[in-house]
Amino acid sequence: MLFQGTENYIVSKDLSIAVNAAISLQKPLLIKGEPGTGKTLLAFEIAKALNKKIITWHVKSTTTAQQGLYEYDAVSRLRDSQLGSDKVNDIANYIKKGKLWEAFESNEQVILLIDEIDKADIEFPNDLLLELDKMEFYCYETGETIKAHIRPIIIITSNNEKELPDAFLRRCFFHYIVFPNRETLKEIVNVHYQSIEDKLVEKAMDIFYALRDKRNIKKKPSTSELIDWLKLLSVGKITGAELDKVLSGKSEIPFLGSLLKNEHDKKAVLGSY
Repeated sequence: MLFQGTENYIVSKDLSIAVNAAISLQKPLLIKGEPGTGKTLLAFEIAKALNKKIITWHVKSTTTAQQGLYEYDAVSRLRDSQLGSDKVNDIANYIKKGKLWEAFESNEQVILLIDEIDKADIEFPNDLLLELDKMEFYCYETGETIKAHIRPIIIITSNNEKELPDAFLRRCFFHYIVFPNRETLKEIVNVHYQSIEDKLVEKAMDIFYALRDKRNIKKKPSTSELIDWLKLLSVGKITGAELDKVLSGKSEIPFLGSLLKNEHDKKAVLGSY
């Protein structure tokens, strides 16, 4: 059961090794990298390649570890008791299962994606240490221990917005997705656009890498932004010859807003200080 990428997702040898090592070690795979390098998509492609269901837990700044286990709706139970509902006799009616509970009780191995873990409070990863280690947790309201039937394959992504605790890192297999070189990036482009003019792709990539090489750019354009930009170039019927004029400084970059996402970077490129 090896992951070597899919027809829609090109992986480097190092990334393929990391995925398969994490699966073999039965450890969560912690994936870091620039935004737009395919960290989240990786989990979906692993699920597709291994023919497994994926359960996604998108983390927000307000997300707590407890929400991944379960939540007890005491307010609804109180209201139902006041209304004389028979539901109150079974507390399980007021337990909302979290993503970990869902993954643990599955009778087949699933992919569990914990997406952008660094968005949450710094204590969030530490609050999951036992659950990720033992693959179980205790539900106090029902008095039962929820234990994984089959250990899920866990993919955790981070944009490096904050450092993660050492105790959490020790429990993970780590991989940083480096920005792809030109040859790999062209393979990725070919996956999305088989019929696009080769000269257009080459000139577009020249401009793209020139933007990434600028030192005063705060947010470098990513792989996903290049894909979007190429689509706009194709829809706008921009030719390779027109991009030659951009490279020679005779015209501005078309659809620049697809590549650069703030006014500082646009001014830096357009020389408008």
